[in-house]
Amino acid sequence: MPLPERLDIPTDVLEIARTLEDAGHEAWCVGGAIRDTLLGEPNTDYDVATSATPDVVQRLFRHTVAVGERFGTVAVRTRRRHHEVTTFRRDVQTDGRHAVVEYGASLDEDLARRDFTINAIAYHPLRHEWRDPFDGVADLERRVVRAVGDPVQRFREDYLRILRALRFAARFEFAIDPATWEALKSEVGGLARLSAERVREEWFKGLRTARSVPRLLELWITSGASKIWLPELLGEAPLSIQAGPSPAAPSTTPHPWVGRLADRGSVLPAIEERHGAGLPRDPVLLTTLLCLDPVAVLVRLKASNAEIARAAAVLTGAPEPDGNSPVAVRRWMAAVGDAVDDLTALWRLRHGAPPLWEPVVRGIRERGEPLTRKQLALSGNDLQAAGVPAGPQMGALLDRLLSLVVDDPSLNTREALLARARTMM
Repeated sequence: MPLPERLDIPTDVLEIARTLEDAGHEAWCVGGAIRDTLLGEPNTDYDVATSATPDVVQRLFRHTVAVGERFGTVAVRTRRRHHEVTTFRRDVQTDGRHAVVEYGASLDEDLARRDFTINAIAYHPLRHEWRDPFDGVADLERRVVRAVGDPVQRFREDYLRILRALRFAARFEFAIDPATWEALKSEVGGLARLSAERVREEWFKGLRTARSVPRLLELWITSGASKIWLPELLGEAPLSIQAGPSPAAPSTTPHPWVGRLADRGSVLPAIEERHGAGLPRDPVLLTTLLCLDPVAVLVRLKASNAEIARAAAVLTGAPEPDGNSPVAVRRWMAAVGDAVDDLTALWRLRHGAPPLWEPVVRGIRERGEPLTRKQLALSGNDLQAAGVPAGPQMGALLDRLLSLVVDDPSLNTREALLARARTMM
């Protein structure tokens, strides 16, 4: 892969680099932005590695945030944007989850502590020089994820790198270097030592960015990662992997067992493989689709209460209306509440096409037809004035009135509902 003579670096990043260099410190662009630029992927989030220590960075720039000061990272704001500036560092102690670092390292030492060769490429934004001590550019050309140095050591330093390897392979449709793959599988038990939050972030990122979701599942399952964190992943327990080419190498079609993943008694249709071809990149929805007990998964991964509630609502709600008529669709919408959009999106995923009732849903919303108590044309105060005592009896009466207007929205006037209420009291 021929390296470009220069990269089009954003002006604010150039200003940061120039300020550091003018003060006598090295400043290089590193990491994912360099990788993605060389792959032709869009990006604007350039990180800067520097010989300046965090306290020096904070003195040189007016607006800074110490986002990871103990790891040497300071966010510098210029032109209303923040860019991370990280001091060259070396690891002096690691436990598989956290590292103790020290400063005073060189650029090459800093690159040597990175996870994969494709992330260990540096570019000097002012002198237009390249630094690639681990042949990351060659691995980009070969489309390979390969650990920097000894892969076992790299994974033992931070077991999250196992999940990052799976994510990069699925995102870019890269193979995983054989030695890296074998080390990954041998060290996969270390994933149990990670925090749920870090695992959730990687799982969600993987679902959002994978060009092939079946490929991501294949890697999680065949590496053993799913047994530790996602045992509910469809296809994990009941299916055996047939002998054949290493699953670390991408294929043009998913393994046959991926297409046979069981979805609560039915066959899960093939998931759209190509990124951007209509697959909603909502990790909560995809977790709900791909796991036998998504609520348990999201609780284990310490997802937010709102995310867990979404999955629970999808599981308990009817997956579709009883028919395509406005009455049937209104009844379904009233029953499932806020889960309407999620259930509609899941129907699209399972069937590969929009449901026939989707335009009916839009019409009901556009007309503002009532589906909840709050949308009734009368309130509890109106019923209380009519002699209905507050309490369970009033609640039951409001539910009966709502059922009437869901079937016939024209009844949703105060006078009509009061008249109906008197006959029900």
